[in-house]
Amino acid sequence: MTDVPVTTKKDWASDQEVRWCPGCGDYSILTAIQLLMPELGVRREDTVFISGIGCAARFPYYMNTYGVHGIHGRAPAIATGLALTRPDLHVWVIGGDGDMLSIGGNHLIHALRRNVNLNILLFNNRIYGLTKGQYSPTSEPGKVTKSTPMGSIDTPFNPVSVALGAEASFVARTHDMDRKHMQEMFRRAHEHKGAALVEVFQNCNVFNDGAYDDLVKKDRRDEMLIPLRHGEPIRFGAEGDKGVMLVDGRAVIVDVDEVGVDALLVHDEANPDPSVAFALSRLALDVHHPTPIGVFRDVERDEYGAALSRQLAEAQARKGPGDLEALLHSQPTWQVV
Repeated sequence: MTDVPVTTKKDWASDQEVRWCPGCGDYSILTAIQLLMPELGVRREDTVFISGIGCAARFPYYMNTYGVHGIHGRAPAIATGLALTRPDLHVWVIGGDGDMLSIGGNHLIHALRRNVNLNILLFNNRIYGLTKGQYSPTSEPGKVTKSTPMGSIDTPFNPVSVALGAEASFVARTHDMDRKHMQEMFRRAHEHKGAALVEVFQNCNVFNDGAYDDLVKKDRRDEMLIPLRHGEPIRFGAEGDKGVMLVDGRAVIVDVDEVGVDALLVHDEANPDPSVAFALSRLALDVHHPTPIGVFRDVERDEYGAALSRQLAEAQARKGPGDLEALLHSQPTWQVV
């Protein structure tokens, strides 16, 4: 195989006019990806972006790669088929909180539990943007929208918790106001062999503006974002004065001066048991409390496509090549006694 040609952001951007609302967080995510792709050492013709329905789902149009704009919620299913039949490709799945966690929730969790080799980016703006502002599976209780005029009574999904509960082998979180952090998380997802999910806190400035302001505004980040760094005690704050420790299996925030650094939880993203990562995902009551960000989990697990290929090879070795025509023309038989 010849060397991968040197490319720039311009090479990865398509000739299509980017059509999101001015100020939408999707622009910064798109820019982060287009700037990152030349650094990954991959070819455009070996890269595919697959989406469902929603504002985020326009993403494949703006990438100068192969792309599929699928139907609502089915991007993980389409991507699964492609990843299994073409393991040589780099497959990215793009979707929003509505697309991925409502009609597409079933497809998402099974792609994760099977550990299909996919890079899944979930843009979470906690609202339905394309259909003009209905509540979504991640909208907070009490959220007043066009479809919940008296306030939502639903308990929202926590996408990171959902992914960890589905045994995803890579789970991370980032936000659209920090390009460097986004690129780090996207790079890590790309490097991971298996199903990788990255939740992106993304602002919808038309229908849910400022949903994450308490977390991501520059003057708030030090006190509100809890960076997860593998092998390091989990601490945060401008002076590193706050930390996280486990108490009876539950992650809690503590004052470092009161408990000491040695009492803090040392982050282990490679822990095969997801229970601690899950506890971290439940640390914040909502987006108005200090919230972990970074890689929650990165473990090695048998990738689904590789396992399937081994099984097919084993079956062929045992029984020889199959006869597709005979299978298609066979009739079901049974014996009645």
